[in-house]
Amino acid sequence: MFVGLLLSRYLNMSVEGQEAVTTVTPGQYILIEGNDDEYPFVAKLLKFFGDESHKQKKALVQWFLRLSEVPQNKKLLLGRSPHPQEIFYYLGRACDNEINAESILGTVHVRQDNSPDTLYVKLSWDTKAFNVLDPVLMQDTPASTPPKPALPLFPPCASPTATPVAGSVSDTRATMSAGKRSTLEAESIHSASKLSASKILSAKRRGSAADTPGVRKKLQLSIGASECLYCLFNILFSPFFPELRKELRNSVCFPCFLIQVTPSTPRHATPSIPSRTVPARQPGNILDEARARLHVSSVPESLPCREQEFQDIYNFVESKVMDGTGGCMYISGVPGTGKTATIHEVIRCLQHASDMDEIPTFRFIEINGMKMTDPHQAYVQILQKLTDQKVTADHAAALLEKRFSNPAPKKETTVLLVDELDLLWTRKQNVMYNLFDWPTRRHARLVVLTIANTMDLPERIMINRVASRLGLTRMSFQPYSFKQLQQIITSRLNKVKAFEEDALQLVSRKVAALSGDARRCLDICRRATEICEHSASHPSSTGLVRMSHVMEALDEMFSSSYITAIGCASLQEQLFLRAVIAEFRRLGLEEATFQQVFVQHRALSRVEGLQPISVSEGLAVCQRLGACRLLLLEASRLDMLQRVRLNVSQDDVLYALKAVRD
Repeated sequence: MFVGLLLSRYLNMSVEGQEAVTTVTPGQYILIEGNDDEYPFVAKLLKFFGDESHKQKKALVQWFLRLSEVPQNKKLLLGRSPHPQEIFYYLGRACDNEINAESILGTVHVRQDNSPDTLYVKLSWDTKAFNVLDPVLMQDTPASTPPKPALPLFPPCASPTATPVAGSVSDTRATMSAGKRSTLEAESIHSASKLSASKILSAKRRGSAADTPGVRKKLQLSIGASECLYCLFNILFSPFFPELRKELRNSVCFPCFLIQVTPSTPRHATPSIPSRTVPARQPGNILDEARARLHVSSVPESLPCREQEFQDIYNFVESKVMDGTGGCMYISGVPGTGKTATIHEVIRCLQHASDMDEIPTFRFIEINGMKMTDPHQAYVQILQKLTDQKVTADHAAALLEKRFSNPAPKKETTVLLVDELDLLWTRKQNVMYNLFDWPTRRHARLVVLTIANTMDLPERIMINRVASRLGLTRMSFQPYSFKQLQQIITSRLNKVKAFEEDALQLVSRKVAALSGDARRCLDICRRATEICEHSASHPSSTGLVRMSHVMEALDEMFSSSYITAIGCASLQEQLFLRAVIAEFRRLGLEEATFQQVFVQHRALSRVEGLQPISVSEGLAVCQRLGACRLLLLEASRLDMLQRVRLNVSQDDVLYALKAVRD
């Protein structure tokens, strides 16, 4: 790609397709190939050196940032709109200052005064705030090599070959949108040529754009230079006949007309949420305040009963962020045991430590398998949250593979939370494999935290190559005991006296005996406060929630129409529901085929001493349960491979079946 001779003090380099040879020496400001071909990285070259094998050439640099490289939530700290040519001196520690010499595109001018023709720097960025640049940082800089002749700014309809320039390439500005054209016209003369070199380099590495699927093709206009009198006149006779120029203004070609009249669209237009016209309603009494505090979406002041799990996850993620390495952790536990809440609290504390400069900066993104229609959409969501790009699933997978496989000079650690991991299962398991394989790459700097409800999910459904990538770092969240549930409710109420002690103990023991789900415990308590408020003669004279209110809430919670329907079902239908739950637990998934459930049903029939039913009778039982909406069945087929899901929670099914047996 580059042909160069590396000595102790300079580097001779040339780009294929260009005849000019550029000499780069320490002390010069350089352009470095990045993710965006049109805006390469800017840095100051400090020195050249070779790696341990003496086969690859390295360079030590001091980075500069464009405002587009600053995190979106911190751009407002600048307090003004930046100039297109303005860059910032980077004082952070998260970026690697060693690069490959092959990624250098050439030199560029950087000044300290506001110059419209070159890049200039006045402020520094330390990942927390913009500060006035210390002049000492810019002193003792050797004079940069004078820039080579720039590419001419051809009119949109003029042919680039009309004025040949040595080492130039076809001007791509002729087919760009108006918004991008206005930005490029303000760029420096030297940057224009280097941007073209960057495009040649990237196109060469990716192969021909015409042969590569997925490459965005630019619109090619068929209007020649001779068909646009206005553009042709500007090129040849504009300096000699200024009066005639006004008369030819009406004969402007259609592409030039679009560029003149089309307004530019903001690249980062952010919609705003209108402010409240009416303030949020304040709690009217103690029960209202208790209901607000007991809501599942309410963020508690502390996270009790998970101190050890919190510390283990915190130490794992912190060590990976500090070392700049990657890793995976598998976290399991039944629903409602605080897995997601604990991880969110860990991330919040780590982000606070990062803001205090105690650890390097990192990015946190989260995906949920329950919110995806297809497991391959995980690639799309991860890429969109990392780069704000929205592409197809296959293209996103290829871009993520490149991102986590290749080294990059400005790469910070990414912490990825994958909730409901079992719903990302596919037949080939390629999605799970990639999520677990990327952290093992040398330059990935990716930490993956996965959450599922089944403790032995890797052994149940994962093939060996996927389970091996997951590793042995695992954590299991045990169901809450009644004392822990009582402590969680008390900490959320935070000295709000709304429940009697016996009432809290009753609901805690009931839920702990069934599932240990803290969310269900909170829902029952909220319903008990509503019953207590409605049973009072006057809303202002509401008393404490007593055991009678809790018992009524428990009866409502565990006496729904679904539970009644299960209790009234036939013996074979109840046995089929037990077979569904047994198969779900065996697979570690929330979905199975009729064939898999039917095998479990025949096994349970033998255990219960019943005569196994035939396949047609089993299909009839499954259809009756689907008609009652106890099961969700695949409507497009009626055979052994029909997919089956529960329409009620497993806890409700077990509670109803237990009540029938008793």
